[in-house]
Amino acid sequence: MELEALRSIYEGDESFRELSPVSFQYRIGENGDPKAFLIEISWTETYPQTPPIISMNAFFNNTISSAVKQSILAKLQEAVEVNLGTAMTYTLFEYAKDNKEQFMENHQPVNSTIPISSIISVETPNTAPSSKKKDKKEQLSKAQKRKLADKTDHKGELPRGWNWVDVVKLSKTGSKDDE
Repeated sequence: MELEALRSIYEGDESFRELSPVSFQYRIGENGDPKAFLIEISWTETYPQTPPIISMNAFFNNTISSAVKQSILAKLQEAVEVNLGTAMTYTLFEYAKDNKEQFMENHQPVNSTIPISSIISVETPNTAPSSKKKDKKEQLSKAQKRKLADKTDHKGELPRGWNWVDVVKLSKTGSKDDE
């Protein structure tokens, strides 16, 4: 019932996104707002008797410091404790919207070039000589990585049916083999 309520409440709301029937994202703040952030709520099998999983790991939040994220998550967890046993996804999204300014009062945008350079330096040890011979990993170009990401749902999951066999092709080739 909560799923139906969320769908009807947020119908047409560009900030709301249903990732699956048990996982939802909501953007708090307008597009382009430096203090905007994204909350992801996933229901557990025993929800609402047990707390939902609340995450701020979306790429959208990459300019928010981990301290601010932890602060927001801690405040949301307090709201979860108060609402335990009731449908609370809508309540949590609205609580975050109502307290956005308070949540983001200590926010200083993090320069995104710092993590990128540290990521690059983390990947470079493969080129360093080592005493053991390691299998070289195939290096992919940006275009190849982009194409690979487009095939998945950007969480690394391949779409349903990606490895299904084309029955029509098989039946045509199979009949030639039988002759």
